[in-house]
Amino acid sequence: MLGLIICLAIAVPMIVLGIFMAATGKGSFLIAGYNTASKEKKAQYDEKALTKFAGKLLVVLGALTAITGIEALHNLGWFWIVWSALFLGVTVFALVYANTKNRFKK
Repeated sequence: MLGLIICLAIAVPMIVLGIFMAATGKGSFLIAGYNTASKEKKAQYDEKALTKFAGKLLVVLGALTAITGIEALHNLGWFWIVWSALFLGVTVFALVYANTKNRFKK
């Protein structure tokens, strides 16, 4: 039960922030790398599109984190392999998607 509480304590803020970012396009200060970039570098990017993408990614990764609570309750041995593959797959997809075709450049 403690595992479920910990998973939800991590996942719920991720999901709430992700929904806020995806819906409003605000919160770019939460995006690592973008928040430390110079004004000239930031001017090259569509901040709203980048923030919406990061928000959607945060919702998906937060949902995957919440799902780990299932394993905490049921102790499924195979679960971590599936979860790790999904988490890694989503992360790799996001990295490739964000870094190809200049999707977030103005």
